[in-house]
Amino acid sequence: MIGLREPGVPGQVGIGLAGRFNAADYTQIATVAEAAGFDAITVFGDLMFQPPAMVLSTMAGATNRIRLGVAAYSPWTHHPVEIAGQVAYLDIASQGRAFYGLVRGAWLDQLGIDQRNSLSAITDTAEIVTRLLAGDASGYVGSVFSLGEGLRLEYAPFRPKVPLLIGTWSPKLAAYAATVADEIQAGGSANPGMVGRLRSLLTDAGANREVGICLNAVAVVDDDARAASRAVRAACAPYFDVVASLDATLEVDPDLLVGVKARLAVGDDEGAGLLIPDDILRRFAFWGTADDVANHAMEILEAGAMRVEFDTPFGFTTPDGLRRLANDVLPRIRAMQG
Repeated sequence: MIGLREPGVPGQVGIGLAGRFNAADYTQIATVAEAAGFDAITVFGDLMFQPPAMVLSTMAGATNRIRLGVAAYSPWTHHPVEIAGQVAYLDIASQGRAFYGLVRGAWLDQLGIDQRNSLSAITDTAEIVTRLLAGDASGYVGSVFSLGEGLRLEYAPFRPKVPLLIGTWSPKLAAYAATVADEIQAGGSANPGMVGRLRSLLTDAGANREVGICLNAVAVVDDDARAASRAVRAACAPYFDVVASLDATLEVDPDLLVGVKARLAVGDDEGAGLLIPDDILRRFAFWGTADDVANHAMEILEAGAMRVEFDTPFGFTTPDGLRRLANDVLPRIRAMQG
C-alpha cells in the first residue's frame, strides 16, 4: 500500500541532529547510535547550523552499517550542482549508506530570499542531482535551475542513484514526492495523525509506487517526566512556530501561534514553549520517561510510518539523552515490535 511499510517489516528508528557540536562529539554520537542499533542518523541543513554533509562525512568514518542522511537541503542556499557533489562524496565516504532530503527551507526570509518558486526549484534540483549521479550529460533546462549539455561530475559516484527524501507538509510538494521520492517527511512532527495525512496526499496524487513516510521531532527523555516536559519546550518552540499552522489534522489556536512568535522574536524560547498546551505539544515533540517516549514512537510506527526519528537535544544533555535513547527507549521499541 502507498505510504505503508510492507507487512511484517518493522519500522525504523533514527536520530536527528542540528549541527552544532565538535567533530569528536559526532564520532562519539555515531558510534553510540550504531552500536545501539539505530537505523539512521540525519543532520538538518537549517540556517546557520554546520554543513550537514560535512558532519555526516565525519560520522561515516566511525560507522559501518547505519544510514546517513542530509535531512534538509534547500535549493535556495545550496545550488543543485553543489548538492550533487556533496551527496556523491557522502555516498563514497559511507560506501553507499547516504540519502538526501530536499525542502523548501525555513527562516530564509532573514536572508532576503524569495521562495515563491520553491516547487520548481526543488523539481529542478532533484532532476539535476539525479542526472549528475547517473552520469547523464544530456543537459537539462528548468524553470529555476538548469544544467548545460556535456556537464558531468569529474569523478565516479559510488552509486548512480542515491535515495531521495522530500520534506514537506504541502499537498503540491507531496504530489511531486509521489512521483520521484523514496521517502516523504513531515519535519518537526510527532503526530501519528500525520502519517495518515501524508499517505492520503500521496494517494490523492495518484502514486503507484512505494514512498516511505518519516516523522521526526525534538526529544527529551528523563526519569523525571515533568522536568523533561519543561526542557523540551524551548527546543520545540522555534520549530512549532514554523510548522504548527501546517498540520491539517489539528486545530491550533491562532492566538497561541501569535504568542509563540512574539516570544521567539525577543529571544525567549523558553517562554514561547511554556505557552504551548501539553496536548498540542505532544504532536510536535517527544518527552517523558523511556516508556513515555517509546510508546509515543510506537503510535507513529503503528500508524504505518517507515521511520520515526528523535531529534536533539535528546535529554537534559545530549550525551545523557542519547544514552537513555540507546539503552532504554530503543530496546523498548524493539520489544514492542516483536
